Amino acid sequence: MDRKQWKAAKPYPPLATLYAMAWLRRHGHDVALHDTMFATGPDELRLALKDHRPDVLVIYDDGFNWLTKMCLSTMQEAAFEMIRSGREAGCRVLVCSSDASDHRLRYLRHGADAIILGEGEITLGEVIEACESDAGADLEAIPGLALLKGDEVMLSPARKTLRKPDTLPRPAWDLVDLTPYEEMWRSHHGYWSLNLVSSRGCPYSCTWCAKPIYGDQYFLHSPERVVEDLAWLKKRHGFEHVWFCDDIFGLRADWLEGFADGLEQRQLEIRFMIQARVDLLARHEIVNPMVRAGLDTVWMGVESGSQKIMDAMAKGITVEQVREATGLLKAANVRVAFFLQFGYLGEEKHDIEQTLDLVLELLPDEIGISVSYPLPGTPFYDTVQAQMGAKTNWTDSGDLAMMYRGAFSPQYYRRLHRYVHRRFQTARGFESLRALVKAPWRLDRRLLRSAAATAFHGPAALVGKMRLRRLEGT
Repeated sequence: MDRKQWKAAKPYPPLATLYAMAWLRRHGHDVALHDTMFATGPDELRLALKDHRPDVLVIYDDGFNWLTKMCLSTMQEAAFEMIRSGREAGCRVLVCSSDASDHRLRYLRHGADAIILGEGEITLGEVIEACESDAGADLEAIPGLALLKGDEVMLSPARKTLRKPDTLPRPAWDLVDLTPYEEMWRSHHGYWSLNLVSSRGCPYSCTWCAKPIYGDQYFLHSPERVVEDLAWLKKRHGFEHVWFCDDIFGLRADWLEGFADGLEQRQLEIRFMIQARVDLLARHEIVNPMVRAGLDTVWMGVESGSQKIMDAMAKGITVEQVREATGLLKAANVRVAFFLQFGYLGEEKHDIEQTLDLVLELLPDEIGISVSYPLPGTPFYDTVQAQMGAKTNWTDSGDLAMMYRGAFSPQYYRRLHRYVHRRFQTARGFESLRALVKAPWRLDRRLLRSAAATAFHGPAALVGKMRLRRLEGT
């Protein structure tokens, strides 16, 4: 239900759900998956409920996918509709998601029997055990739940985070139909990518980043377990690429060395994409083993080219480290991608210009641009909450609505998004053109397309700059 993601055509299976299903199955429960990735709407769930007639419906969000933290309004309404369908089918309904953790009362009032807070597998298992013993079981004593008492939210005792992820069984990959995933990837991109995770959580404290599932904790699978899971999946499904959807991949050099060694010993050749911190990627002892393991693309949370804004976000990185990390990765033939956001508190025109200058100086392979998004539970949200109106969620991931008072108008930031992309594509096009002139024998479709696109992006950027200037005073 997200137009931008359909256009990107890069679907990934619901990994967190598959972990939870594997845990339930290990403990003797019958489970069935209704995968909503390719569903046309929440009404399709009714057919699955009719076919399987479950005692419990679990609406389980993929907490490993960063997009789920900023729950879209269409997704929230779809979740409410699925809760209604479950209740109509006579199920007890449980919800485990970032958005439900942030808006507990809203989900409980729509009919959920309980919200699973934090890491879900163990809590879910205990709830199902209780429901199996007694269909009307009182869940108050089970740690890790939000329940409705009267018209108020009641929290059960807190659940401790699982410190050894290796104790979880392999995700229940056999329960998901991977055929449409493979078909979409191959038809749009010429290869197939699957998702895995090597760690849970993030120990850093950026002011705008929400952590409703794991908080500030961070726990690793062993490198041996990750290699084993890769080998198992590769043998059965023949994919070429992996997205490690950890919040941060590669926090420890010794883990990375063990991971690279394990892949070499198993003769596993893969390409993979990660999200990682700039300060880590400025270090040879972190980058070298990742390259040896098959690192293909890194998305870095650069966010801004202004040190002032980086510091305001408590990023704990420097602009110079961005330069160092980009140079180190490019020298190793790794694709570099920047996450950027505009509109953060205190950002002025000069800070925006510094961000654009850094992008044009370093020319990453890709950029992803957003405006700052207030997520509940963050210092940033607490600061701007009083400025927010009725709109608290984007409609789709390309919405780019400013939900608080920025330095400029919402129209300005939407225009800025297009302008920066066009300046970036123009610069990339000129670089491609220089590469073709310097070495015409290296002619390939990607370079040719990038060079040709300059004819469109260059003039469009000039027009965009004029429009931005007109919006600066609004």
